[in-house]
Amino acid sequence: MTDIEIARNTKLNPITEIAKSISIMDDELEPYGKFKAKISSKTYERLSEKEDGKLILVTAINPTPMGEGKTTVAIGLADGLRKIGKKSIAVLREPSQGPVFGLKGGATGGGHAQIAPMEDINLHFTGDLHAITSANNLLASMIDNHIYFGNELDFKEVIWRRCLDVNDRSLRKIEIGLSGEKNLEPREDGFDITAASEIMAIFCLATSLNNLKERLGNILVGYNSKNEPIYARDLKAEGALTVLLKDALNPNLVQTLEHTPTIVHGGPFANIAHGCNSVVATKLGLKLADYVVTEAGFGADLGAEKFMDIKTRLLGKTPNAVVCVATIKALKYHGGMEVEQLNNEGIEYLRKGYENLKKHIRNLKNFGLNVIVAINRYTQDTEKEIELLREMLKAEGVNLSLVEAWANGGEGAKDLAEQITKLCENETKVNYTYKLEDNIEEKIRKVAQKIYGAKDIELSEKAKERIKTIEEMGLGNLPICIAKTQYSLSDDPKNLECRDDYTIHVRDLTPKTGAGFIVIYSGSIFTMPGLPRVPAAESIDLDKDGNIIGIF
Repeated sequence: MTDIEIARNTKLNPITEIAKSISIMDDELEPYGKFKAKISSKTYERLSEKEDGKLILVTAINPTPMGEGKTTVAIGLADGLRKIGKKSIAVLREPSQGPVFGLKGGATGGGHAQIAPMEDINLHFTGDLHAITSANNLLASMIDNHIYFGNELDFKEVIWRRCLDVNDRSLRKIEIGLSGEKNLEPREDGFDITAASEIMAIFCLATSLNNLKERLGNILVGYNSKNEPIYARDLKAEGALTVLLKDALNPNLVQTLEHTPTIVHGGPFANIAHGCNSVVATKLGLKLADYVVTEAGFGADLGAEKFMDIKTRLLGKTPNAVVCVATIKALKYHGGMEVEQLNNEGIEYLRKGYENLKKHIRNLKNFGLNVIVAINRYTQDTEKEIELLREMLKAEGVNLSLVEAWANGGEGAKDLAEQITKLCENETKVNYTYKLEDNIEEKIRKVAQKIYGAKDIELSEKAKERIKTIEEMGLGNLPICIAKTQYSLSDDPKNLECRDDYTIHVRDLTPKTGAGFIVIYSGSIFTMPGLPRVPAAESIDLDKDGNIIGIF
């Protein structure tokens, strides 16, 4: 059966029962139908003095284009922890419709390790991404409206872009204001995908409704003729934006196919944003369960680095253990094996590709974290390949767990769950990649060299000018968020093995003053993806009974 068929053929519990299982009161729950709901901020307020549970971060090696099953493993682990008698909860990101209708597919897990209702979660869900899109574009409209009616703030340059939750490369660069109306001057503009928008980042990093409003007001939207910054608060926009996001800020409650409570909230990409679910959702999860399983997008060079260097500074909590997910096929892929050959045994390719996994393990250990490797097992994986990997991991002092959650749900992740509970008892000590007081160039260099393994960085002239401007604005102490390809440790998606000395090329920077970080654009990464030659959208439809088909 397909993922969607497995999900549809599984009987779900009413969301009110799921809420009761983690002590959420009736008046703290706002149901959105039978199987999904929003959790009021009153729940966290009531439990604020309760001791936090253990936090488990799930990350991965650099993936193949189809992903490595990181979300499947995270969901399987949450189910597996329940199988061994632990009170667990998963706290995950919301899917974007870009990948759902594009190449990668949805983000609700797979097989018997899924969250449900998967169609709802992958599509409109509770409307959070629509609210974020609306708030983003309301601000864009208010900027252009202000300019139309006299430009009292003296806008010379507008840097705020519109957004949309679809992949559409044609919107990367557009021209607006073409109607010919008086006072309407055409100018160049563009769209980002919603998951890469600053309001998404703000939404996920805000610690409360008041903090959300403050961050929205702090958004840098442009510069005047004296090159002075103009903020959203100068347009009196933050109140209306907060109103649009007020309900969305409450985390969403759903369940796994095995009825493990799951909070799904916020969805920034990790290759062009910070790749972690919301701070409010993670904080809430830590009060509701003894073990909280969360994830950070793409490889550990992206999501896990940003989780540590950006999110933990706000969260006030370090992961007690980290799961680095890999597949045998991805390791062979990084060892140079052709895609069409990945189902064949390839010992030498596995040896070469192991270098990618080893780099991620060492990075995670350098953060001061307790690490275990989870192999998302496929039927074509051979015992010879698995044993070779196990032996290589022993040299790094890291255990291996074979996970078969796709086929067997929580039962297929019991070994990982048992090993994780033991790992969580070990102490952790945070070692950040950089200090906030480091200058911007030094922060970029430290991430490039320590995390990516690059020889050095190369700044374009535009990037050098941006750094000077940002530091003159007094923003040099912000953390950085590097936008980089997910497929390689380098900024070249085709450089999979990364065997030669390579440089990280920085072409531009943008201060995200509402989110509280600086985005660094490297290589040719785009903030608005495009659809593949054959998008998943071509296979998504309704069957004769009106059921959605084709989502994976």
